[in-house]
Parts: sequence; C-alpha cells; structure tokens
Amino acid sequence: MHEIRHDFEDHDSKRVILVVEDELFVRLMAIDAIEDAGYGVVGVETGDEALTLLDSRDDIGLLFTDIKMPGEVDGLQLAARVRARWPRLPILLTSGHLYHGDASVPATIPFLQKPYRAGALIAEISRLSS
Repeated sequence: MHEIRHDFEDHDSKRVILVVEDELFVRLMAIDAIEDAGYGVVGVETGDEALTLLDSRDDIGLLFTDIKMPGEVDGLQLAARVRARWPRLPILLTSGHLYHGDASVPATIPFLQKPYRAGALIAEISRLSS
C-alpha cells in the first residue's frame, strides 16, 4: 500500500488531483480548469479505474469524484474505500443528482453541487489542499 501525501506546497514534487467523472465533457472541463490553475491532474471515468490508479501512484494529493457513476464502485463507495485506505487524502464530492443535505451524502466530506463554475472548483481545491 502506498502512502499518499497531500502537500501541494512542495513544488518539486507537485501533487496531482485525481478527477473521477463518467461524463466526458464534464471531466474535460474540470481537468482544464485544474490545469489552468497550475495543478497536475489526471482523469478517469469510473471509481474502479480510480482505485487502480490510486494503488499504482503515490503522487495523488486530492480526489475529486462524481457520486453517480457506472461500474462496480460509485463515488460514495470510492470515498469510503479511500477514507479507509488513505485517510489523509482530501476528498471532494460532486453531483447533479444529489445534494449535500441528502442522507446518502456524508456530511464530513466536502461537496460541490453541479453545475459548478471553474472558480468554485478551484476555490475548494485550494481550501482542501492548504
């Protein structure tokens, strides 16, 4: 198991943000906004792919995931597994179908409602990575 750090301030080994989003257009928009803000970023389509990537890399500094996704692992299951295996890794959830007050959305994990603006996404990433 890899130890995942989230010290974005270490510019020599820039931390990478993992975007997990099944809608291609939304994923590309998030990736562009994050890159434009100066962060490293990688995007995947499913929670299953995210877990595989997290197992193989030690430079992921923040997980930004949609909740409703196809595959074996949705965003809530992904967040729970990440919390269990990498408890220090910041997580940011998003959804256009669920709301922060919904019982299924953990109140302890930051949430960004879709549709979101790039500025709001970057503000949350900055807040979580400091």
